Amino acid sequence: MCTTFIVGDKATVDGSFLVARSADSSALKAQLFIIHPACYYPEGAMYRTKDHNGATDFSYPQPVHAMRYTSVPNWQTKLHGAVGFNEAGLGVTGTESIFARDDALAIDPYNKETGITEDDIIDIILPRCHTAAEGVELLGKIIETHGAGEGFGVAFVDDNEIWYLETGTGHQWMAQRIPEDVYFGSGNQGRLRLYDPNASEFKGSPDLIDFAIRHGFYDPQKGPFDFAAAYTRNDDRDRVYNDPRVWQIQKLFNPSVIQPVEDGREFGVFMKPERKLTLEDAKRVMRDHFDASEHDPYSHGLNGNEPWRPVSVFRTYEAHVMQVRPWLPRAIGDVIYIAFGMADLSCFMPFYQGLEQVPGHYGIGTCQADSASVYWKFRKLQTLVMTDYPTYAPIVKKAFGDQERAMTAKQEQMEKQYVELIKSDKKAATALLQKTNLELLAECEALAEDLTNQIFTLATENIQKANFFANRSKKD
Repeated sequence: MCTTFIVGDKATVDGSFLVARSADSSALKAQLFIIHPACYYPEGAMYRTKDHNGATDFSYPQPVHAMRYTSVPNWQTKLHGAVGFNEAGLGVTGTESIFARDDALAIDPYNKETGITEDDIIDIILPRCHTAAEGVELLGKIIETHGAGEGFGVAFVDDNEIWYLETGTGHQWMAQRIPEDVYFGSGNQGRLRLYDPNASEFKGSPDLIDFAIRHGFYDPQKGPFDFAAAYTRNDDRDRVYNDPRVWQIQKLFNPSVIQPVEDGREFGVFMKPERKLTLEDAKRVMRDHFDASEHDPYSHGLNGNEPWRPVSVFRTYEAHVMQVRPWLPRAIGDVIYIAFGMADLSCFMPFYQGLEQVPGHYGIGTCQADSASVYWKFRKLQTLVMTDYPTYAPIVKKAFGDQERAMTAKQEQMEKQYVELIKSDKKAATALLQKTNLELLAECEALAEDLTNQIFTLATENIQKANFFANRSKKD
């Protein structure tokens, strides 16, 4: 269960593309960061999900030449890469879990035996596709031929554009190029609506409209084809679990728009923000929990009965923001900012596309807490803070906020030097990038460990105060 936020380049302050998503499942699902080197496969080599204990028995031919790419997989399978960039500058994030209509699935069900799922998408698309449009077309063709093993939404970004794909039923899908001057938010529901098969900004399965007409999901006499109405679920579950997140995103960036939260299906699919947006705005969305409102489940004491589901939840195992700045060399122009664990209580660390290697502990971690993996360094802190969120969260949020601002200054300095160095000395530029990026990661980890000790000390002191009389009687 996830939340997706996308911003076109003409809706941002600096002209960058922004694609953000939170990945939610289990707080015990340690995440890794892996750099997959370019390689060659022998003719006939196959990618098989079952070889890695994935969700289905999906298989697909490996490319002869697989490009270098990054991924953030779970520890058990090293699959479900969540997000990554490849050497061609294509970035992918997936998936947003979405749900089709039950009556439509009864006719064309998900292929849960051999269909493609979120386990596979990053490792199929990034080794071979060079552009966002190419990635959409390949994933769409796989859905048509192999079937989708589940309902999902996937975002693709390159130097020129962003595309977003949603499944309908097991073999139906639609994708739309995100307009340049808008943002898009989605929370576990199909959000794409109008579809014109003859327009260049749309792609879809060949019989997308005919299937809906044939089975009574769309009547052409009643108006233009609406993908969401024809294919996706829209019931009471969306009113409290999904719609409030989209409502909140639109409230943040279009505060003048007044709309009842229960009108979820009628929310604008794309919105022009009332001001230009920034990288920090994308992080803000990933950290949102209806902060300080009556629906905030954390700030007034933990409230597990709050009906509205926020973006940032404790079971988020990572959140990320992809930023693409086409005017810069790709090695520094493409960045993934990753917050391990719950984004509200984490630090968004930069991973540049040109980063050549990461420390070994970024590739380890399990469902058991440890003292080495990067994931558990952040998760331990978050778990401790959640024991008294109102007291401890402000300390952590301020420290990570200060850290991110300090990192921005260091990144700007490094990027300026890199642009000059790359003109004459590529090796020196690469070394500068590597050194700076690793230093930034190390600083974030050290801060997380320091905060854990600070909060642990405060918690110990608070418990001691609460047990003053018990302690006094023992002393007496």
